[in-house]
Amino acid sequence: MTSFSSILLRRFWYAVGWFGIALLFYLSLAPQPPSISIEHGDKVGHALAYATLMYWWAQLLATTRQRVWLAAGLIALGIAIEYVQGWTGWRTFDYFDMLADAAGVVFGGILATLAPNLFTFVRRFGNRPG
Repeated sequence: MTSFSSILLRRFWYAVGWFGIALLFYLSLAPQPPSISIEHGDKVGHALAYATLMYWWAQLLATTRQRVWLAAGLIALGIAIEYVQGWTGWRTFDYFDMLADAAGVVFGGILATLAPNLFTFVRRFGNRPG
């Protein structure tokens, strides 16, 4: 049986995940995105953003099949956003951004597989007696 606190936690987890996707859209399509002041900093930003989203959403998915679909969806999202950037007139289309997005998804997926599931940990911690 699922407790009320687990339901609230799951809703919170989804809300944060959707906020992350909305933030990704905003940062990807804003005329003046923040910059990372290292060489190829934008690629690092792409990889970190997609790794974070993959890791976050993978916490809610139990099966490998679900995680593969998540990875495919995030990679498709990165490709679609790149095309939209090319159409804006103030952002540019870049195949290397797509590659950085995909690398981030792969890294986030590996991390989600190797690291403990944070969602499960937080849920168990919140349901401790006493």
